[in-house]
Amino acid sequence: MLIPGIMLVMLFSIIPMAGIVMAFQKYNPVKGMFHSEWIGLDNIRFMLINPESAQIFKNTVIIALLKMTAGLLVPIVFALMLNELRVLWFKRVIQTVVYLPHFLSWVIIAGIIKDILSYNGVVNVLLGYAGFEPIKFMGSSVMFRPLLVVTDVWKEFGFSAVIYLAALTGISPHLYEAAEIDGATRMQKLRYITLPGIAATVVLLATLSLQNVLNAGFDQVFNLYNPLVYSTGDIIDTYVYRSGLEQGNYEVATAIGLFKSVISFVLIIAAYHLAKRFAGYKIF
Repeated sequence: MLIPGIMLVMLFSIIPMAGIVMAFQKYNPVKGMFHSEWIGLDNIRFMLINPESAQIFKNTVIIALLKMTAGLLVPIVFALMLNELRVLWFKRVIQTVVYLPHFLSWVIIAGIIKDILSYNGVVNVLLGYAGFEPIKFMGSSVMFRPLLVVTDVWKEFGFSAVIYLAALTGISPHLYEAAEIDGATRMQKLRYITLPGIAATVVLLATLSLQNVLNAGFDQVFNLYNPLVYSTGDIIDTYVYRSGLEQGNYEVATAIGLFKSVISFVLIIAAYHLAKRFAGYKIF
């Protein structure tokens, strides 16, 4: 039964790694990898001195950190609020509604967002009725990062909240009963029982999320951005796509992708050790 899985891993994960050699070549598609000229670390040096590289890495880290922070806080707050609801059927309806966007692809969500926020979209039509000038939401480099964060949180916070709701169910109800006997208020129970009860889960997810500092979300950015917002929205993955497949700079795109993979590997190791130290999480 393992053979199909092993074949898929070999076909899509192991064999394509041979393309890494292009990062050290002056790649010529006609000559191929076996006959292109070897140039050592020239592509790495070009990447490091290229002004665009610094901007792309800066965009990637800022967008990823903003999404990680919002993606951590919003599900916690939502789970705590949902946990306070006492009407069970209403609680389930709310949870199901916010859970659904997780199953939509960014192609669909990007289409909806563009229709709503475009220059002639619903929001600008309503602003026009209210006497305001239309706003170029999708063409503003200032608004693009907040747009990425808000849409990413909207899509994923319902799914992420499930983990915290599961952690909340693990807190002993006897602690709440004892607190009620002692006359504790709802806020005191939240502060002294609920938050300490999910602290280990929060620390674990926060430390594990550090490995995604260089993953700002290719699908989301690629489907939402345009040349007007490249200055604040172009990330490593989208630049690799444009540089490699659209402009034909295969060797430079491979060098950038390799550099990102090496940094991400270091971050994964660091996140694993932090999770092991602060939350007792370990695989091996």
